[in-house]
Amino acid sequence: MAGGLLAAIIVATAFNFTNGVHDAADAVATLIASRTAMPGPALAVAAFFTLLGPLLLGAAVADTVAKLVNVPQSQVVAVIGAGVTGALVWNLFSWWRGLPSSSTHALIGGLVGAAVVADGIDAVSWRTVGVVLLALVLSPALGFASGFVGLLLSRRALRRASHEVRRPIVWGQWGSSAVLAFGHGANDAAKATGVIVVMLVATQHSSSTSAPLWVVVLATTSLTIGTCVGGWRIVRTVGMGIFRLRPLDGLVSQTGSAIVVVGASLVGAPVSTSQVVASSVAGVGGGQRWHHVHWQVVRAIGVAWLVTIPVCVMLGALAIPLWRWLT
Repeated sequence: MAGGLLAAIIVATAFNFTNGVHDAADAVATLIASRTAMPGPALAVAAFFTLLGPLLLGAAVADTVAKLVNVPQSQVVAVIGAGVTGALVWNLFSWWRGLPSSSTHALIGGLVGAAVVADGIDAVSWRTVGVVLLALVLSPALGFASGFVGLLLSRRALRRASHEVRRPIVWGQWGSSAVLAFGHGANDAAKATGVIVVMLVATQHSSSTSAPLWVVVLATTSLTIGTCVGGWRIVRTVGMGIFRLRPLDGLVSQTGSAIVVVGASLVGAPVSTSQVVASSVAGVGGGQRWHHVHWQVVRAIGVAWLVTIPVCVMLGALAIPLWRWLT
């Protein structure tokens, strides 16, 4: 395996690790913030179901990611290496700042910037990019709506319930957290899988667009390790910075987020678990006490989402000379 290809696979794996840190933190944030679970057991459950996600449900998203750019085979490794490098740099920065930014936004921006610099504007499949951006715009709206409406319906259904209802709510939180982690694994590991498969085909190390088992295992393992590390600054931002969650709030937020993320994985739409969960938490807060939502935190997260793509376009473009030298 050529040095440039190996380096690109290593960078893609590192990006996948940071993706796991970011979005796994989102998968357990409400569970921990509502004091339903301690961090250790919550992360263990999230890691296990994150591992299952790409093994059972991830091919559709990988196919979508693989179609984002169309450059000559001689430039595929350099373009993908540069694009993923830009996404990795942004993920590390946002992790350090405790911002639940979108790894999907970062990857798209990095790949688009690298492809345009390497081979012109026609090197990007703008139709595919448009479909992905549509999914990224709709998913937080669906997350907010699921939190807002779900909280109103839940409070109405439980308005005469006794304290005995707390136990099933707690168990429901565990279940919804597991499903959310499963969806996160299916959607996010597939992104790294897709770019690695494209490079293997371009360099004639594989003749099939189906991911070899070792690629799936590599992507799944790096994402799961990121899950185990956890992003505690992001947990604090999502679970405590937006709205102070109680067990019912956490259950509603996780359930709505899980439905959106798993549904997107089924149709092959790469979405951001960070976006969906943060939006859902804001929706839950809005459905309960609008003025208790820390809207300044929501605005900061929104700004991070908006700047992610243009910043990563620039980072991917700047990384092209390095990767041309490596390959």
